[in-house]
Amino acid sequence: MTDPKVLILRTAGTNCDEETAYAWEQAGARTQRVHVRELTDRPAMLGEFAILTLPGGFSYGDDISAGKILASQLTSHLADAVRSFVATGRLVLGICNGFQVLVKAGLLPGPAAQAGGDPLADQSVTLTHNDSARFEARWVHLRSSRESAFLPADTVLAMPIAHGEGKLVCRDDTVRRRLADDGHIALTYCNADGRPGPYPINPNGSEADIAGLTDATGRILGLMPHPERHVQPTQHPAWTGSPPACSDGRVLFECAVRTARTL
Repeated sequence: MTDPKVLILRTAGTNCDEETAYAWEQAGARTQRVHVRELTDRPAMLGEFAILTLPGGFSYGDDISAGKILASQLTSHLADAVRSFVATGRLVLGICNGFQVLVKAGLLPGPAAQAGGDPLADQSVTLTHNDSARFEARWVHLRSSRESAFLPADTVLAMPIAHGEGKLVCRDDTVRRRLADDGHIALTYCNADGRPGPYPINPNGSEADIAGLTDATGRILGLMPHPERHVQPTQHPAWTGSPPACSDGRVLFECAVRTARTL
């Protein structure tokens, strides 16, 4: 069975690409870290991969707004390559800053399931400053909703966050309803028992406790928490006492690798 190839896109300010490559490799994938200028010079390279990953960090120093400049590069210089990649059913993952890029490029939540249309849709949600008005770095729990290319259904997972602009806000009530009705809400913040709650359970004030979104197909996923930082038991703060039964971030990468092997 072929190990899927993962392109990890990096640029100035990206700082989680090596950890993300390690997480994918632990799940059975092969990885290549590619600078955005290299991909812009040769967009056809994207077609050689099964999975595109935008890792965490502070791309371009988060000037203008978090992820906005890299999002502009995707829509201005790589739009055709990205459209072709998505149209063939391959997978896209955005983690933290990568999630910010995906929403500001319009890839998430994307067009409505019944409408189809351009995956680089108009931006309908954004990620803005945390309600606490400070950078939040803590462990959180997440609950998955429907099964997707990346996640099993109805599962509680523990992962760390590290962000200052993680509050998800919808453009209007119509978008907010569509996220729920069309199954775009992939992950919500919760407590260890899977129940929602106020800060710090919801660490940034995201509407509807949203921690991650998928497109209509479930093959594009963006999330603010860092799954690549929980792929080994020793990464969990309780590892010396009562370590978790599994490394929860690894669930996401292994699920995606299984999906990619069917492409």
